[in-house]
Amino acid sequence: MPAFLRGIRQDFAASLVVFLVALPLCVGVAVASGVPAELGLITGIVGGLVTGVMRGSSLQVSGPAAGLTVLVAEAVRAFGLPALGLIVLLAGLLQVVMGVLRWGRWFRAISLSVVEGMLAGIGLVIIAGQLYAAAGLKAPHSGIAKLAGLPHALAGALSATVSLIALAVAAGTVVVVVVWRRLPRRVRAVPGALVAVLLAAVVTAVGDLPLATVRVSGVLDAVRPPGADAFTGLTDLALLGTVLAFALIASAESLFSAAAVDRLHSGPRTDYDKELVAQGAGNAVCGLLGALPLTAVIVRSSANVEAGARTKASRVLHGVWLLLFAVMLPAVLAYIPLAALAGILLHAGWKLIPFRGLGTLWRTHRGEALVLVTTAVAIVAVGMFEGVLIGLVLSVAKAAWEASHLRVEHSDDGCGGVRVRLIGTVNFLRLPQILDSLEAVPRDRRVVLDLSGVHHLDHACRAALHAWAERHSATGPEAVRLHAFPDPSPRERAKAS
Repeated sequence: MPAFLRGIRQDFAASLVVFLVALPLCVGVAVASGVPAELGLITGIVGGLVTGVMRGSSLQVSGPAAGLTVLVAEAVRAFGLPALGLIVLLAGLLQVVMGVLRWGRWFRAISLSVVEGMLAGIGLVIIAGQLYAAAGLKAPHSGIAKLAGLPHALAGALSATVSLIALAVAAGTVVVVVVWRRLPRRVRAVPGALVAVLLAAVVTAVGDLPLATVRVSGVLDAVRPPGADAFTGLTDLALLGTVLAFALIASAESLFSAAAVDRLHSGPRTDYDKELVAQGAGNAVCGLLGALPLTAVIVRSSANVEAGARTKASRVLHGVWLLLFAVMLPAVLAYIPLAALAGILLHAGWKLIPFRGLGTLWRTHRGEALVLVTTAVAIVAVGMFEGVLIGLVLSVAKAAWEASHLRVEHSDDGCGGVRVRLIGTVNFLRLPQILDSLEAVPRDRRVVLDLSGVHHLDHACRAALHAWAERHSATGPEAVRLHAFPDPSPRERAKAS
């Protein structure tokens, strides 16, 4: 078979796999966000037909993401569903502007610990919220209230027959998804999430279980462009802050996903600026349709790569299949129990928490581990936007501390003298510490000042060390030996002259 036809066949097959993965996630994310299920399908369709045809990353797939459910739910609760379209539209336009200004590459400078902490915090909130949904109960608004109320809510659910049945269906859904990944590869060609949802729907229908199911209407009826009254919210600083949070978090998640997907294949690498424009264009269209925000989603993207996709045709076709399903078979969604979708999202939330990576990080870089944990806890305690800001501030503070960190070591040089070794960054902020340590050296001892471990030495410190060496040599029996003293930079030489 010619390579061209073989590529088309692989893209076609991969698009079907991605469609089957995306379908339950589109519906589940919408339900978890507190919006109609159809809006999740609309976002998935836009992710395929709009973002999918644009340049950037050829194999990653976009759609509604579990990572934004908490932020969307907070926005809908604070500003109402009609304002969601405006928020997503403005966030998309902001992403386009950032991409045009070539800011996409700078998102790679965001600390990975902050991003992983953000995802972990979101995962914790999703798990807490979906445990209520799995039992058919209404969850409290704040993350702390959700966690605090879980023991009482679950205790009550275990004594109610309907809630117990719903929990059993959710637990069974999680088990199917987990076990399915351990089956042979040919079997796993059908996504486990879809199998779990179908089994839950069949069990619910055959057993006539008294479970709530997805409420659906026509997809076209769910389209609600932002009206003129929604634009009055542009004067609300809280709404504009939410727009900024949507844009930054969606961009960071998409571009980190792109970096992860690039490691899965040997094809063309991602152009981060063009990918940011593509994500922004998709979100702008989603906003105009009143739908959920979209991001690149690693679950769909990895499924696309594993299914053998060669070009962006696979992700565009997956949008076509979602559109056909939404137009021709929307009533099928009414058979899906909400408890099954809660189970899907419980599994998705669990996977957002980097348990194994956190252990490794704690052993190797405890500062980064603390940033991750602090970001996650802050998101649960005070909210998404505030938690991410706390993580970013803490990350910058940690970087500043490490940049100015200095260690001064005293040891015997083996010949009756003293070796003073400076390790780290030597700048004027550390000058009092350095001079105090050097002045403590006895005047009658020979000194070897070892700067081989210095990463940076500024002009003020260089001059101060030379001056101390001259004073110590003038009053002592021997001259100070400067070991591995860095050469001055051209700017410092110019200042000295």
